[in-house]
Amino acid sequence: MNQLLAQANKEWSEFRRDRLSMSLAFLLPLFSLILFCYGIRLESSSIPMYVEDKDNTYLSREYIARLLATNIMVQVKAPEAKTPVDAVNRGLAKVAVTIPRGFAANIFRQKKSPLQVLVDGTDIANAQIVSNTIEAANLYFVGRLVNSRIPDIKLQMVAPQLRVWFNPGRTEPLFIVPGAFGILLWMYPALLAAVAASREKEQETIIRVYASKVNPLAFLLGKALVYFGIGMTLAVMVILLGTILFRMAPVADPTPLLIATPLFVLASVLFGLMLGTFSNSQTTAVQATSTAGFFPCLLLSGFVYPIDNIPFPLSLFSIVVPARYFIELTRDTYERGAGWPAIWYVPLMLVLFIALFTFLSWLGLRRMQLKD
Repeated sequence: MNQLLAQANKEWSEFRRDRLSMSLAFLLPLFSLILFCYGIRLESSSIPMYVEDKDNTYLSREYIARLLATNIMVQVKAPEAKTPVDAVNRGLAKVAVTIPRGFAANIFRQKKSPLQVLVDGTDIANAQIVSNTIEAANLYFVGRLVNSRIPDIKLQMVAPQLRVWFNPGRTEPLFIVPGAFGILLWMYPALLAAVAASREKEQETIIRVYASKVNPLAFLLGKALVYFGIGMTLAVMVILLGTILFRMAPVADPTPLLIATPLFVLASVLFGLMLGTFSNSQTTAVQATSTAGFFPCLLLSGFVYPIDNIPFPLSLFSIVVPARYFIELTRDTYERGAGWPAIWYVPLMLVLFIALFTFLSWLGLRRMQLKD
């Protein structure tokens, strides 16, 4: 215990002496929180739509109004575009709608009234959203005609009563912010710990450790203790700031979050120490943390898109991404509200990761012997 505390005191003194690192350790995560939570938007809106209404009747105008009422698309004027195809080709609009002459007349004659819709498919996400939106608006428009304008039309329609569960207002911060907690608390504590561990080897100060005959486990846990404290301070700052800025509140028992957060931060610190002990320099440690930590965390944790969308066998790698489990827990705390019955396994998985990273870090210390 004395060796552990002595090592922790030494590590804290070195960290406190570097004022720039201390500032960046807290300022960069807060900046990243604001950047992630304000900059990432998954729900498309204000998609430019070019309209050519050759019929110019009240039904054609009502159809266009129905499309605009979805709040997904906005009508744009593009006088320089000669045709709807030209508007899409030149990037003036992402979708172009052409209503032909006789649109309303064909409807009253109970004939088909085809119209042309061109969607820019270079952005797959927006193209899918636009297609689904237009199909839904078209069904609503036809349903209004059946019920009010042309009651003699025989058309059977399904009228689902939709209700969005967990997040009825489709508020994006409820999805983005809890996920950002997992990304930030995995990236920065691991980065600080990796740099600290690799510094010992790069500057050859590790020789003092061997000369003092410090127990390798005490050496490892002493470093982990300091950066665990820094990580927990960062966790409190990030979670409180995100909760206040975006006016979120836990909708479930907060106990799982209170238990899992220290475990997740400790796993992050030990992951960084593991990479640092296997790295030859601080630069290598930073690169290793970015490659093995940040990118899998960002792409395979479910932060941006569902894990079910990741193709097999790449989806198997998400099993060994700790942020995946913590993000599931934070989103349950702030959005779903299912509580322990839904996320009971998350603390257990984090404990397994802690044990694994501790063992691998201990193995890495055996490679830090200086060459003769």
